[in-house]
Amino acid sequence: MSRFETRRATRLRALGEVQPFVVGSLCRVNRRCGSPNCKCARGEPHQAWVLSFKVNGKTRTVHVPKELVTEVQAWVKEYRRVKTLIRQVSTDSLAILHRHVPVRRAENAARSRTSR
Repeated sequence: MSRFETRRATRLRALGEVQPFVVGSLCRVNRRCGSPNCKCARGEPHQAWVLSFKVNGKTRTVHVPKELVTEVQAWVKEYRRVKTLIRQVSTDSLAILHRHVPVRRAENAARSRTSR
């Protein structure tokens, strides 16, 4: 087994341990208060969290409640980890393909030398 195959197998095992994830970026934004129940001065900015992502080339945002911010941060981080693993598995697979022909030629050349 080549080093590329070993690395790929390790990364594929890591993909089997995937946790919940979400595509997007978690951002803190300032929003003007419009709630009639709020005790702040009317129009005072409040901090809020949104998840931004693309759908058909358009940016969409979803409000993230304060109590879910930590969890959503973990989801975003897991997505980035999964994306990196997928890229690495693909790179290793390409390396295996690129390596195949030279290795096969070397094996055939060695066989023809020993059969003489």
